[in-house]
Amino acid sequence: MVELNNDPPPHCSAGPKGDNLYHWIATIIGTPGTPYQGGIFFLDIKFPSDYPFKPPQVVFKTRIYHCNVDPDGLVSMGILKDDWSPALTITKVLLAVRSILTNPDPYNNAVVPGIAHLYLRDRAKHDDIAAEWTVRFAK
Repeated sequence: MVELNNDPPPHCSAGPKGDNLYHWIATIIGTPGTPYQGGIFFLDIKFPSDYPFKPPQVVFKTRIYHCNVDPDGLVSMGILKDDWSPALTITKVLLAVRSILTNPDPYNNAVVPGIAHLYLRDRAKHDDIAAEWTVRFAK
């Protein structure tokens, strides 16, 4: 938490929900130049009791059209699964989540195959739908 306060990632914030250090609320501002630009996305971060040896669970509470976010908001990324390392900090997790807004992973971590397929087949249409969802749910 000290690292997050001393050197917060750009366009991100996070902190404990009340006095529960195992449940945090985070905010990510959509990256300019992406279909998510200008959106304000709220996330829940739940830390397991054996953190930092196990990864946190990151869930978008704001609806988002993204191939790496399932319909319940659960984020699918390598560093939140098999690629987790206790050396990773919450700042690095937030930066990684923000980076998938710019660079989705439709190959390895897609949890919504239809969105991943559209992203690969018709990027302009994908981006139009993602931008519509951003306006509808994140502004």
